Amino acid sequence: MARSKSPAGGLKVRVWVERGGVKVLGPGRVELLEHIARERSISAAAKQMSMSYRRAWELVQAMNEAAGEPLVEASPGGTKGGGATVTAAGRRAVALYRDLLEQFGSTTAAVTLPANPLADPE
Repeated sequence: MARSKSPAGGLKVRVWVERGGVKVLGPGRVELLEHIARERSISAAAKQMSMSYRRAWELVQAMNEAAGEPLVEASPGGTKGGGATVTAAGRRAVALYRDLLEQFGSTTAAVTLPANPLADPE
């Protein structure tokens, strides 16, 4: 899909959250947490995102470790299957991230740039 280009330019910000210099949350990780919360399954969440289960599991492990507490708790599979739950800490993390996006969005929307901000002013 082609993206239209704004003639006046604009400001875009990418937000992620770190703890001790290690990435905990970013757009993809938050999306994964939201899918896990809905699906109650890492595998189903991975499918929703066209991601391998292995990649999703690695992201969950990385988030849990970087956060210092579990954001997702997983139950092992078996004949009845496993499952996954986004913890209270995980729900708070998603809410924090969404709040930060809203705050940065409001700030960047208020910024006006010249038509060609990189042009020589002379």
